[in-house]
Amino acid sequence: MDELTGLGLDEVITHHARTRGDAPAVTFGDEVMTFADFDRRADVLADRLVELGVGHDDFVTIAWPNSFDFLVSCVAAWKVGAIPQPVSWRLPEAELDAIVELADSAVVLGLEHATRPSITTSSSADDTPVASGPRRSAPASAWKAPTSGGSTGRPKLIVSGDPAVFGGAIPTRSDRLGVATGETMVMPGPLYHNGPFIWSWMALLAGGHLALLGRFDAEATLAAIDRHRASTAYFVPTMMQRMWKLPDDVKARYDLSSLHHAWHLAEPCPPWLKEAWIDWIGPENLWELYGGTEGQASTTLSGVEWLAHRGSVGKPQPGSMKICDDDGNDVPPGQVGEVWMRPVGRDTPTYRYIGATPNERDGWESLGDLGWMDEDGYLYLADRRTDMILVGGANVYPAEIEAALNAHPGVDSSAVIGLPDDDKGNRIHAIVNQTDTSATEDALRSHVTDLLVSYKRPWTYEFVDEPVRDDAGKVRRSALRADRLQED
Repeated sequence: MDELTGLGLDEVITHHARTRGDAPAVTFGDEVMTFADFDRRADVLADRLVELGVGHDDFVTIAWPNSFDFLVSCVAAWKVGAIPQPVSWRLPEAELDAIVELADSAVVLGLEHATRPSITTSSSADDTPVASGPRRSAPASAWKAPTSGGSTGRPKLIVSGDPAVFGGAIPTRSDRLGVATGETMVMPGPLYHNGPFIWSWMALLAGGHLALLGRFDAEATLAAIDRHRASTAYFVPTMMQRMWKLPDDVKARYDLSSLHHAWHLAEPCPPWLKEAWIDWIGPENLWELYGGTEGQASTTLSGVEWLAHRGSVGKPQPGSMKICDDDGNDVPPGQVGEVWMRPVGRDTPTYRYIGATPNERDGWESLGDLGWMDEDGYLYLADRRTDMILVGGANVYPAEIEAALNAHPGVDSSAVIGLPDDDKGNRIHAIVNQTDTSATEDALRSHVTDLLVSYKRPWTYEFVDEPVRDDAGKVRRSALRADRLQED
């Protein structure tokens, strides 16, 4: 892959189409798109983008669900020097409007938009011939621009500081995150989220095969790993929990021995769940990453390292991290503070915001996470500062309580928030989605007694019919709290 370094990302797909065009690039359901099909379909859509006036460094808002169309749209954008700007196809109209306005999008793909040119018809089956020729434009200055509402609920764009060029933003096989040519990655996550977006492109640009699911399903994910003999898979802990809680006889149907890199990220992983997966697939095959879409710094660690530093998310690499108190002073190992980070070894920013301002201090930035480091420099996360609950003067971290609740076999997912209390300031309220009726309020109260000190146990419980976290493992606790305050 070294010979491809410096090529535009679209040119890398073209290279694979020319050298191994019949090889499968993406499997989606029972359909397969080869690299030759992939490149041709992207050329067809690129021509349409040019006709609509899309130019260099314009944003192209992509609102397709997981599909061939989503991936083809990204390559088409890169071919014309534009920046893919992925969003959920299920966004409310007002939120989509706000994002399109922020981006000043040149075109919206997948959804009709009142004020922007839109393409809502699938291009996947388009057989329109295209003329081969030189690249239409210089590579875009940013290879992606995902959105994030974060804890504020207000959308912002996180525009990558890396151009749409291979070898910088996208790691190669030697970085261990990637997939070798011909290997398969299983992707059950929504592509509009940053993690699934990056991991999918790491596989495809390396010449790997992406087995893409329309949405996460626990058994279907295991079946895809078995069917394709996948070497790599992307998970979030919510997915891991739902797979682990399948009946033993269902799990036993599927062979996961081909996995050598099962990655999880995007939300905290409870220790009990981590141990269960280590026992299932082996500690050397389970990997974790912590970092923000902003990319200032990140940590990684294997299950082997985790067993030696139980609860850690790894050491900072690349980039640097430190823990500070509210006044910006460094705190000693073992003490909780705010996690600050900065890039190392680069002269340009890793990102820029549109619609927000970084939380910056003396060259360091914070995403609002709280945590601590041990004597060996391993990072441990507590929770987001904005989600922390102050109960009678004590700091309570929702993630710890949710991990305890989720360990109950009858719990699918949970979210813990603080609601006003005249005596303690806040009361701990648990919102629970059940897998079965065994997770009653009495059962959960008994369950957490042995796992949580008394002041961390939920005061009140609420049971809901829908999963609390989405397929990307995300939960917006501030929105859940605001809804309940409005109801009160």
